[in-house]
Amino acid sequence: MGKEIFKLQNGSDIRGIALPGVEGEEVNLTRYDALAIGASFAHWLGFKTGKNSFDLKICVGRDPRLSGIDLADALMSGMAYLGVQVSDAGLASTPAMYMSTIMPYYEFDGAIMVTASHLPFNRNGFKFFTAEGGLNKSDIREVLEYAASAHILPFEYHAESVNLMQMYAAHLRSMISMGVGGDLSNMKIVVDAGNGAGGFFANSVLAPLGADISGSQFLDPDGTFPNHQPNPENKDAMTSICKRVRETGADLGIIFDTDVDRSAAVSSDGKPISRNGIVALAAAIGADDYPGGTVVTDSITSNELHTFLEDKLGLKHLRFKRGYRNVINKAMELSKEGEQAFLAIETSGHAAYSDNYYLDDGAFLAVQIIINAANLKKEGKGIETMIADLGEPAEAVEIRFDLTTEDYSEVGDKILEDMKMWVEQTDGLSPEQPNYEGVRVNFDLGGHSGWFLLRKSLHDPVMPLNVESSNEGGIPLALDKIKEFMETQSGVILQSCDR
Repeated sequence: MGKEIFKLQNGSDIRGIALPGVEGEEVNLTRYDALAIGASFAHWLGFKTGKNSFDLKICVGRDPRLSGIDLADALMSGMAYLGVQVSDAGLASTPAMYMSTIMPYYEFDGAIMVTASHLPFNRNGFKFFTAEGGLNKSDIREVLEYAASAHILPFEYHAESVNLMQMYAAHLRSMISMGVGGDLSNMKIVVDAGNGAGGFFANSVLAPLGADISGSQFLDPDGTFPNHQPNPENKDAMTSICKRVRETGADLGIIFDTDVDRSAAVSSDGKPISRNGIVALAAAIGADDYPGGTVVTDSITSNELHTFLEDKLGLKHLRFKRGYRNVINKAMELSKEGEQAFLAIETSGHAAYSDNYYLDDGAFLAVQIIINAANLKKEGKGIETMIADLGEPAEAVEIRFDLTTEDYSEVGDKILEDMKMWVEQTDGLSPEQPNYEGVRVNFDLGGHSGWFLLRKSLHDPVMPLNVESSNEGGIPLALDKIKEFMETQSGVILQSCDR
């Protein structure tokens, strides 16, 4: 395959352009890539497990992207070429694919999910699992090293069809029944699947428990994603479900991303519970079971969230790095050291509880939210009461700077080092400690307080800058200061600004 295949690595996933049709975007994830990657994962898995490839059992699932069936077929063909026993889960969720490696009856040696999360219709990719969890960045590199030198021919195979989602839905229903002590006949819940793989949650989990799901929207899988981006971080998506909850008078709204490893919620008054809100809610749900426990989050969480977690819930908050795998791995590391790190969660909606295998599962989080919402309704309360003490910044903005040179990573490192020195020399600014990503700074300028974080993008020649202020007027003052600094740097230009 050659070294070009390494460009498909996206942290702990593989992602690429799988379909033509978007100007300026050439296809770089083909059937031949999938053949080689499938065979290479099987080779890697055989080495890790000590099994002969003929003894390996691997399951493949996919989200509804238009290229999904073709790529899944190629993956299975590549694995079958080596003699692997392949199973086809069809339309599935990413968390269910992991569960296929540990569920009684299935217990596959490995699993692959064909998905590119919330990315546009022409993109696709692969996520890999064993019973130990998702593959890490170094594992993906090893798989691609095998693939780069592989010469795999298309191979006719037989894949056993498995109804994985039926068993997974039953597992989720059982948790809800136990949590509420019965059914959900008293609950009206709007589910927004964004035409991804999450429609099963309404039809196969909530409806059989008696919940009224009549207000739900975009449950049918459609790989063109015609209604809105299937992404709980997307403003249009959140606006859509908030409006739907208000229109239908629902008790609760739940929204998933394409492959259901992320979710967010909407309260009965139509207000979003996402980003810092979903972190706060997920932590509040587990706080009683893990008193004084640790919540590991990504780097862009707010000061108000930190106060809520530590002062209101009595938990410890470790603000770590962006990247769901980074957050999960850190929580697992702390757990091995004896710390009660019960939750690893990103503001994007990736939430992994220690009692759920540290699996980032949007449906599992939704189940926990629904259990609490149903029990609170019996007391005449809404889910929002669990985070009533969470403060919100008065202002928030994200700015992205393009790095314009070929050595953009080195340029980004230099900018961050220069910023550290600049902060030390500038009145009204103080570095956040501890800090694990980029440069996070607290500011107090003219009576306006807040923070900003400049960091390198995980994968692109971009430097995102997040700024929040506790009171109106703080962001312009902070941006003026930051502009003074950025004007001293070369190889960087302002790309966009989202308020």
